[in-house]
Formats: sequence, C-alpha cells, structure tokens
Amino acid sequence: MKKTAKKTAKKPAVRRTGAPAAARAAAPVSVVILAAGQGKRMRSDLPKVLQPLAGKPLLQHVLDTAAQIEPAALHVVYGHGGDMVRATCTDPALHWALQAEQRGTGHALLQAMPDIPDDHQVLVLYGDVPLLRAETLRELLLLAAGQISLLTVNLADPTGYGRVLRDARGRVRSIVEQKDATAAQRRVREANTGVMVLPAKPLKKWLAALRSDNAQGEYYLTDVIAMAVKAKTRVTPLVAGSESEVQGVNDKLQLAQLEAAFRARLAEEAMRSGATLADPARFDQRGTLKLGRDVFIDANVLFEGVVELGDRVRVGPNCVLRDMTVGADTVIHSNCVLEKSSVGSHCSVGPFARLRPNAQLRDHVHIGNYVEVKNSVVGNGSKANHLTYLGDADVGEKVNVGAGTICCNYDGVNKSRTVIEDGAFIGSGAMLVAPVAVRAGATIGAGSTITKEAPAGKLTLARSRQVTLEGWQRPVKRPR
Repeated sequence: MKKTAKKTAKKPAVRRTGAPAAARAAAPVSVVILAAGQGKRMRSDLPKVLQPLAGKPLLQHVLDTAAQIEPAALHVVYGHGGDMVRATCTDPALHWALQAEQRGTGHALLQAMPDIPDDHQVLVLYGDVPLLRAETLRELLLLAAGQISLLTVNLADPTGYGRVLRDARGRVRSIVEQKDATAAQRRVREANTGVMVLPAKPLKKWLAALRSDNAQGEYYLTDVIAMAVKAKTRVTPLVAGSESEVQGVNDKLQLAQLEAAFRARLAEEAMRSGATLADPARFDQRGTLKLGRDVFIDANVLFEGVVELGDRVRVGPNCVLRDMTVGADTVIHSNCVLEKSSVGSHCSVGPFARLRPNAQLRDHVHIGNYVEVKNSVVGNGSKANHLTYLGDADVGEKVNVGAGTICCNYDGVNKSRTVIEDGAFIGSGAMLVAPVAVRAGATIGAGSTITKEAPAGKLTLARSRQVTLEGWQRPVKRPR
C-alpha cells in the first residue's frame, strides 16, 4: 500500500488529466484553518492553537505557511478562547467564523462555507498542525485539478488516526475513523491527516448531507470523501514526506516533540546554507536567520526575530541574538545577550557582554566581559574591555574606555547623552555624568567623576582628597 500511495503522489499521474499545470492551478483558493478546539490535554489556560512553538503560536505558523501560497482568502474557524485567539492573530485580512459548539470537523468547516464562492478550491488546514511546508500545499493544490486531493501519511503506529481505505487499484474510496474502524481496517497504516483540497460548490452539498450517527456523535469531514467517490469525483492522495510535517499537537509532550523536529529542520537548512554547527541538536532558531559564508555557530545559541550574520562570523556557546546584524569576521564570544542592535566587521564581543536596543558598534570594536552598551554608537577601533556601562553615548574612533567606567545617563527623570570624541582615554573607575563631553584626545584620570566638559588633549582629574582616619575601627557583631 505504501508503494502504491507514493506512485499516485507523483506528478506524472497528475499530467494524465491533460490540462497544463497553470490551468489546473488557476482556480482561486480559499484556505480554511480549523482552530476551534479547546485542547484539554494541554492543561493550560491558553487555547491550544496559541501554545508557543519556536517563539510564536501554533496558529501563526499555519497562517504564515498558508500565506506563502497566496490564497484568495484566509478563513479561521475559532471557538474555545475565541477572544484571545482573535486578539493574538490581528491580520485585518483574516475572515473569522465562530463554531460556538464543537460538533466535529465537518461542522467546523461548514461555519466558514457561506463566505466562500462556489468557484473556489477549499484548502482545509488545522491550527494545531504547524509544520506543514508550503511546497506540500502547492503540490496538493495541483493534484486536486478542480476535484479532490488528500494528504495522507504512512505511520508505524497509526493508533488514533482515521485510516485511508483504497480499492484494489490503489484508488481512495473512503476514510474510517479509529473508533468506527473494524479490526482489519485498524491494521491499515496509511492515515488521514485531515488536510485536503475540495471544490467549493459540491463541498457545500456534501457538508449539508453529513450525519452524526457514529461512535463520537460528530459530523466527520472525512465522510465527505466517500460521498465524493460515490459522486464519481476523483480523490487523489499525496503521501506526506515525514510524520513530523503533519503531526498535530494535543499535549505538552507532543508540543516538545514538534519543537525538536522544527529545530532539526532549521538546523538542516542552516547547514545546507553553508553554516557549521558545533552541535545541530543544540541549535535553536525562532525567527529568520540570514547566513553569510563559513559561519560557525557553537552549542546552545538562540536566534530570535531577524538575525543576519556576515561571512566568517563566529558565535560562541550560550549566546542569545535577537533582531541583530553582525558584520563579517566578527567573533561573538560565549554567554552574550545581543538584541536589536548592529555590530560591524572584525569586532570582538564578550564573553558575558550585553548589547541592548540601538547599540551600534562600528568596525574593529572590542566590547569585553561584563560590558553593557545601550542606545549608543561606538566608533571604529574603540575598546571597552571590562566591566563598563555605555548608555546613551556617542563614542568616537580609537577610544579606550577603562574598566569600571559608567555613563551616568539618568537623573531619575531624564536620559542625557555622553559624548566621547576620537582618541580619548578614559581611566578605570570613571563616572561620566551626562550631559557631558570628553573632547578629542583627552585623558580622564582613573577614579574621576566628570560633570563638566573635559578639554581636548589634556588630562582631567576629579578626585576627593585622600584621608586616613587614625584610631578608626571596623564595627563588629555583638554576641547574642
């Protein structure tokens, strides 16, 4: 059966219709995503379709994939936690249909049908099946050719899934749910994923004819397949390439399994793009990653948002990069947290450094251990190698910022900027109280608190007189 299913999924079988691919794909597509389930096994106040996978809700993964095929319309059937679902997915182009009472997949799809024109193809997706590929959906649409295509999967253990029943020639004749299947039917390993493409006009008639006389007392969408076969409508199956692509989520264990599968998929894509991963199993991408040539990524690195790494960038272990751009030949050492900032080429950052939003490091900049940069520009060749805070600062080129330097940018109400011009040298332990400027080539003595402009090319000190108090003793604890 598995061998036969694969043959029916090949493109040559589609071309037997005699219609060119462009013509077969010309019918407008309405995507309907069934997302009304409660997900009791999640044991969560969050609706099932809003459970997070790789940093975004399950439903958003489905919406993003559906958008890639450029449908005429996107419909979401919602129910449990509906207000929360609609508040989370705010695309104004979405069409919402309420399934107030959960009475099965056929009943759910029926709620969206009044808004779908008769000349459309209807692509049925599920809000808890997040890893479907757009390529699979495009192939499924071509296979339908104005009739029906059905996505199936061969499972080692199909328990709980509806079984796809074929005739002796390998043609789909019906789908039987697990609870309604005979012992012989339960031995079938080809399972229904629920994902299908159907012509809208006859679909409306078939949905209206559904009955709930089954073990679960529900209106099964799968019963439409038998109706279509009886009406001599061709049903063309497509076997999914992997189990994980069509796996649904019912509990936190399955959610974790899909998270791992998604990580593995993205790790494979990164390596095929030329990146070297120290350990693909400990690579975590939750967004878009753009990679240059010969990038090296160590273990336990997390990418979020949109991250772009230039050629030969090296990222050490245990780093978080969120909405970052990193230039060529830069090294991000271990245990750094970098967000919403940019790093130029030939830079060195970390270990244990933090870039907060709107930090801009130019080329050949060194930011060392326990240095934090926020809303600041650090010019070419400048260095802050130890225990420093650069907040709301404009740092020129070839500046040396000593250990323990603090830009005192906040007076309790307002933020003010610190200006450090080219070639300045800031001694260790300096406090720069903004608004303040250190002019080009100036030197700030260690331990100084600078509240006024430091002139160019001169040494500026601001220290209190050192005093030793004779006879002073440290306080000691009194015995109880």
